[in-house]
Amino acid sequence: MIYGVGTDICDVRRIRASLERHGDRFALKILSESEFATWQARSQRWPERGNRYLATRFSAKEAFSKAIGLGMTMPMTWRLCEIGKLPSGQPTIVLHGVLKEWFEARKLTAHVSVTDETDYAASFCVVETL
Repeated sequence: MIYGVGTDICDVRRIRASLERHGDRFALKILSESEFATWQARSQRWPERGNRYLATRFSAKEAFSKAIGLGMTMPMTWRLCEIGKLPSGQPTIVLHGVLKEWFEARKLTAHVSVTDETDYAASFCVVETL
């Protein structure tokens, strides 16, 4: 049974401007440790690829927060929600700490899709009860 649905679109130019204004602090606020390492590697090779990576993670976390009905209020935080990927490349939600406990206590599962184009990143998330 569907628990919630969330969607988000993010302007990559806005992410780029935030990075220019706040530097790594902005990325550290949004990304988990693992995501931050990936962002740094992608940004070093091709800065625009790093911008898009950060925008897709921002968008996916926003979509997830809407699907669970919390927005960005505890236990939902940027860093406790990670967007990982399966060996197939399919994106997946990886939760940590109190957010993981909250999610598992409700016996929920999540499905997420992310995409990006030159100026926009978009995400869609469906959360179901098991």
